[in-house]
Amino acid sequence: MDLVLLCVFLPLVPVAWGQYGDYYYGPYNYGDNDEWVNVYRQGFNFQCPHGQVIVAIRSVFNKKEGSDRLWNYACMPAAQSLGEPTECWWEEINRAGTEWYQTCSNNGLVAGFQSQYFPSVLDREWQFYCCRYSRRCPYSCWLTTEYPGHYGEDMDMMMYTYDYYIRGATTTFSAVNR
Repeated sequence: MDLVLLCVFLPLVPVAWGQYGDYYYGPYNYGDNDEWVNVYRQGFNFQCPHGQVIVAIRSVFNKKEGSDRLWNYACMPAAQSLGEPTECWWEEINRAGTEWYQTCSNNGLVAGFQSQYFPSVLDREWQFYCCRYSRRCPYSCWLTTEYPGHYGEDMDMMMYTYDYYIRGATTTFSAVNR
């Protein structure tokens, strides 16, 4: 009996395996690798379309370009369980040349960034665009370990699991390394 069942179900394994692979869809579309939201030493403003939030961040560093970074972001619609966005706003500015830590106030999720480069300190100031949704976001927050370990490293951070969101960021600043 066991041999009969094995002979019946064994041919189904490749079929099931092939179908399993069809369920992965890469939601992160950065566009072409050469498409960045900024050029070195310039400001930028990036906002996701209404109802979407930031789910991936890519950045490359270049010391010769004023110790600056190129940035790129990917957006994805927020989970339906959060409802519709009820309001969006710009948070306070995080000044260049300082260390900072910020999360979106009022249980907001990050839906955009605005940044300006300051050559006098070889650093950027940042402002977050945050959106609050009609249903409260699950509130189990922690800092990710997906960040460059050294100021000059490239970064490619993605939210691999749906219902994980970016709520803020932190930075370090060194007057020596800039």
